[in-house]
Amino acid sequence: VQLQASGGGLVQPGGSLRLSCAASGRTFSNFVMAWFRQAPGKEREFVGAIRWSGNNRYYADSVKGRFTVSSDYNRNTAYLQMNSLKAEDTASYVCAARDRANRAIDSYLRDPRAYDIWGQGTLVTVSS
Repeated sequence: VQLQASGGGLVQPGGSLRLSCAASGRTFSNFVMAWFRQAPGKEREFVGAIRWSGNNRYYADSVKGRFTVSSDYNRNTAYLQMNSLKAEDTASYVCAARDRANRAIDSYLRDPRAYDIWGQGTLVTVSS
């Protein structure tokens, strides 16, 4: 599986952006795609994830109610819709995928070790 992310940029506080992550070569039905972010000087942080089977979605508390993860099965693409952006959302956002036969428990999907395929980062800058 390979991942191709896009959609970052500069946006004012309160604005919106949508990130995309296209996957090629998916194999298993227990496919999961996730978004992580890393700001300068900070550790990588879980943002959100979506299961291809069942469409279950998971969010970090810091983005719940503002960000939405969705998927287009036909295009094998996941999206991260980011609304009401804040300066503290500024970071490099990276998508990740888990393509395994076994189903991971929900809590493990917040751990970067659950994922074995990573895309390149796309920078999101929230500033006036």
